[in-house]
Amino acid sequence: MATIILRVLFLLVASGVAVLIFNSEALRDTPSWVPWGVLGGMIAGALAIIGIDISLRRKDLTVITAVYFGLLIGVFVTYIALLALAPFLPQSGLHPVRQWLPPILGSVLCYICTSLLLQTRSDFRFIIPYVEFARDVKGLRPNLLDSSAIIDGRIADLVETGLFQSRFVVPTFIVDELHEAADSTDKSRRIRGRRGLDILNRLRGSKLVDLEVLSSEDDGGGEVSDESRLVEMARRLHGRIITNDMNLSKAAAVRSVATININEVALALKPSFVTGDTFEVRLVKPGEEPGQAVGYLDDGTMVVVEGGRERIGRTVRASVTSTLQTSAGRLVFARLEA
Repeated sequence: MATIILRVLFLLVASGVAVLIFNSEALRDTPSWVPWGVLGGMIAGALAIIGIDISLRRKDLTVITAVYFGLLIGVFVTYIALLALAPFLPQSGLHPVRQWLPPILGSVLCYICTSLLLQTRSDFRFIIPYVEFARDVKGLRPNLLDSSAIIDGRIADLVETGLFQSRFVVPTFIVDELHEAADSTDKSRRIRGRRGLDILNRLRGSKLVDLEVLSSEDDGGGEVSDESRLVEMARRLHGRIITNDMNLSKAAAVRSVATININEVALALKPSFVTGDTFEVRLVKPGEEPGQAVGYLDDGTMVVVEGGRERIGRTVRASVTSTLQTSAGRLVFARLEA
């Protein structure tokens, strides 16, 4: 509602400016159609600006403030430069140098200052003070999700508890990775990819947290891995990474980026499986011990089934005998159901 009121006021101001223009001395002796042309032109220009504003739905505060301060600093530097050059300029106000040097110098300096701030806005931010300081408050840093944490699914359950107050950020290359997995010909990978997309939709529909998909500044070319891009993005956003990958946690620690390992969080929580729980799992390979077979749940949990080696390649029903939670993941031991 406030935005609508602002746009209406902007149209009224544009109309008022048009009235001032065609009531000026310069337009007193002009044809009768000129005032209407001025009014129509001002309203059309205002509507065009409002249309551009509406079309740009996603606005980056750092970009807007970098442009604003770039122009402001450019104008200030131009004023100082003209004062310094005044003794060396022609005294006549009608001299071409006197007339054209200020706009030329101003445009060049405004461009240089704005370009410099746009390229360094991640390192030195010109933004509203309380926004800049808010990121230093504990618990308000953005949380970046990697594919392992999304596919795991437990992050959605944690969000529903109201544990997180800051926004969630998912890089576009993580979403692309999930899309690629969901379209894979490999059944296990396809199931994991589709599960990850379902979890993302669940997070996006949650009223307890804001989920934002952001693109990274690099193009992902060369030999740069998605893990490195995620760590670099977290460093630039002063955020923390939520993951299940121990290697990613170690790599982030080297670059002083905070991480939350869901598997480590689960060590202090009640395990998802208790003795006696039953579930279905597809056995895919033999285990280390005689008679054992190994399968994986949709979230990637490894299941070791006693006496299941004869049924490798089939989906069986098993009951939990014990669980083991490590920082590398969850391990479930089970036996075949009669």
